[in-house]
Formats: sequence, structure tokens, C-alpha cells
Amino acid sequence: MAKFGELISSEIPVLIDFYAELEEATTELHSVLRDVAAALGDKAKVIKIDVDKNETLANALRIKGNPTFIIYKEGEMKWRQTGEQDANSLISLVEQYV
Repeated sequence: MAKFGELISSEIPVLIDFYAELEEATTELHSVLRDVAAALGDKAKVIKIDVDKNETLANALRIKGNPTFIIYKEGEMKWRQTGEQDANSLISLVEQYV
């Protein structure tokens, strides 16, 4: 959890995708996140966290559905949404916090 605290305390926005590897849409979602990361470049971080491998963190954040996206900046949660998102929507959301 200490590493998570360091991760989200970044001065640039951090988009985190909490996902479960068993989900059918996982492969498609990974390509969406690659597009988001490529479009944002150094302006933001895009990170994927497998809820099955990080159960303590997922429980602490009350992650109930997959995927769940959260944007953090300087340690503060700025936005949270459960459910699939397209690349353009995610890019627009993150750019609000750049």
C-alpha cells in the first residue's frame, strides 16, 4: 500500500484501471489504455492494477465492478467510474487535470 501512496501522489494525473484478468473485454481494454497512454505521453501516467493480485488494495478502495477507473492527482481522487470507457473519453477526462 505504501507504493500505491507514492504512485498516486504524483504531480501529473494518474489514471488507474482496476481490472480482473478473467473479464472477456480485458484484451480490448488493454488496447484502449495503450491508445490513452500514447495520446497523453508524459502529461499523465496510465496504470493497470489486477484486482485479483491486489485484493487488499481493491477492498480498501471498495472496487466492486470491473473495470473501475480512477484518476488521482497529488494524492487526491479526482474522478471515479465503473464500466467500460472509450479512449477519447478517458483522454478528455485526464486532460482536465493536466
